[in-house]
Amino acid sequence: MATHILIPARYASSRLPAKPLLAETGQCLILHVVENVLAIDGVDSVTVATDDQRIADVVTAAGYQAVMTRVDHASGTDRLAEAAATLGFADDDIVVNVQGDEPDIPAELVLRLIDLLETTDAPMATLATPLPDDQAADPNKVKAVFTPAHKALYFSRAKIPHDRDATHPGSHFLHIGMYGYRAGFLQTFTTLPAGTLEQIECLEQLRVLEAGYDIAIDVVDYDGGGIDTPEDYAEFVRRMKG
Repeated sequence: MATHILIPARYASSRLPAKPLLAETGQCLILHVVENVLAIDGVDSVTVATDDQRIADVVTAAGYQAVMTRVDHASGTDRLAEAAATLGFADDDIVVNVQGDEPDIPAELVLRLIDLLETTDAPMATLATPLPDDQAADPNKVKAVFTPAHKALYFSRAKIPHDRDATHPGSHFLHIGMYGYRAGFLQTFTTLPAGTLEQIECLEQLRVLEAGYDIAIDVVDYDGGGIDTPEDYAEFVRRMKG
């Protein structure tokens, strides 16, 4: 069994066009992401999965691996599935998805996902972090609810669980959009129909739960995130040049 990191990277971004190729630090953003995860022990390969030749060219020119994918994928998971098939991953290999706009992902998060898949039977794993109660109503912050055995029950943009009697402070958890998969399950995912709950919430992980598959989930202490806006990128540049 091998462990791989796939980094999906698209050129188009409504809030920050050409995001992977921004280079005010002296290096393209996508290369910061690749070099960060390459430093993680125990990972057998790191590959950028992109639908844009310009991104692939930057990655390969720096000596790293990229694979081209179709432009019409409905979700990031579908893009990962195509990349995994192209690269010939074995069904029991572990694939960790690191977004192409997250150059500061701690190694601990990647290793935690790998450990979940190595120690449970779940075909998919993800992470959550404590969310202050006064932020739980924000629909842009996806909440995760899970069992004491850390099996995901539901993900929602709504404020769940609802603390009816206001006697359980600190009961909300923010879903961190990182996933680990068994490579064979990535191919299964592409055959699953979009679920009703997925379409209502616009959360693709609900397709997995609706189809009856388990998602293992662990809690970490993490307050980072991706680079989504020009302001986010300016702050990253400031830190890098700091």
